[in-house]
Amino acid sequence: MVADRMRIAKGLGVSVGAFVLFGVVTGLVPNPLYVRMVPRTALDYLFLVFTAGFLGVYTVQRVPEETRGDDSVVTLSTVAGFLAFGCPICNALLLALFSSSALMTYFDPLRPLLGAVSVVLFAGLLYYRHTRACSTCAVDPSSEPDSG
Repeated sequence: MVADRMRIAKGLGVSVGAFVLFGVVTGLVPNPLYVRMVPRTALDYLFLVFTAGFLGVYTVQRVPEETRGDDSVVTLSTVAGFLAFGCPICNALLLALFSSSALMTYFDPLRPLLGAVSVVLFAGLLYYRHTRACSTCAVDPSSEPDSG
């Protein structure tokens, strides 16, 4: 019981921490350190909330010895989510690879698609982990004692 509470507290901490960190870094949470160059949209906030929430739920579900391939999916989903709600012009890596006009012309319209891919990957992974965990803890009806 205490271990479950600790896992939930850790997951909540990861969610809140990810929301604050990603929100400040992308300028969705207004701060004096960073000024966002692209207007904020409701989709940006939605993908930020989903990404932070899914990271917290994954943290609660995560069992280190069972996560061999899961961590790469989580990393890919997090990066896709970050690119979906981040400012395309302010991303130094993207700006180094492409010009700002190319980013606004070609990459900016794809950000909602990246966010949807991130959400689908996260939701699919969490569903898969949940069904796998439930199938391992399911009780075989033939092994239950007779109550009659």
